[in-house]
Amino acid sequence: MWRILRQCLIAALVCVVAFTGFSFTYNLATQGAVPYPPGLTYVRTGDISTRYREWGTTGTPILLLHGFVESADTWAPTAQILARDHRVYAIDLDGFGYTQRVAPYDTAHLTRQVLDFISVMHLQRPIVVGHSSGAAVAAAVALADPGNVSGVLFLDGDGLPLDGTANGGRDASGKSLSLPQPYRTTLLRLVLRSDDAIRMIYAAACGPRCPALTAAGVDQWRRPFQVAGAEPAAFDVLGSGIPSLPVAQLHRLAGLPMPKSVVYGADDPEYSADSAAQTAARIGAPAPALIPNARHLTLISDPATVAADVEQLAARAAAQR
Repeated sequence: MWRILRQCLIAALVCVVAFTGFSFTYNLATQGAVPYPPGLTYVRTGDISTRYREWGTTGTPILLLHGFVESADTWAPTAQILARDHRVYAIDLDGFGYTQRVAPYDTAHLTRQVLDFISVMHLQRPIVVGHSSGAAVAAAVALADPGNVSGVLFLDGDGLPLDGTANGGRDASGKSLSLPQPYRTTLLRLVLRSDDAIRMIYAAACGPRCPALTAAGVDQWRRPFQVAGAEPAAFDVLGSGIPSLPVAQLHRLAGLPMPKSVVYGADDPEYSADSAAQTAARIGAPAPALIPNARHLTLISDPATVAADVEQLAARAAAQR
């Protein structure tokens, strides 16, 4: 038994040493950033140079906030429909997309970024839509400046912390929960450099009704994590945790007079079956809209349905003016 245990320990040590050597070699061979795509649009928002996209020229302003590992580009299918009757804006929240990376990457800093964007772009009482973790930022913006937000929509998001991130990505002792170096860099680059891995993750989150990713689509998801400064910032973002708000603050949203809406994919694997109803009750929204056979990326799989739900919220907000 002792000989077998000793051999297993030696084998494990050899594997660790071999993988560590591979990791250092791989990281050295794959270092270097890719260029930013041309034609990006920026505006200064406090201490951040924020990249944004804009659709439409008339109508109620609608501000779209993406979720974790997403960007303003994720909104394009839905934004193009909304732009028929609205001025639509989507920004890259700090830590993602092509916005300048400026720590800290917490909910308070993201909220300030959005408030500054609303101010500098002179948006008058926009509808604010938050997808996934962006729902918490949308709620925080409404709570911070309720007089300048006409409505809030939670899309595939409840605004609550995820397990393991409520304490900033650290355990009770304050120790980081992330994979140590050099392994985390190796893992990130292995995933990003695999078209198949990106397509598999996308398909699992988006579902069978989503269009298959072309080479340009893969690049849309991959490139933001490969530009200069993105890699170290990605680890800092993970350490900061998913943007979220305490339950008590989400309950405060229910007391605001602006209309609220909740829209979920009915088959979203990120949430329990009753999460949408609980979220709607928590923030003071009517019964949630559930999109049949949709998963977590409804803004891509069902843009017409999502746009219609945003339109309904905008109509309710207009009726209150």
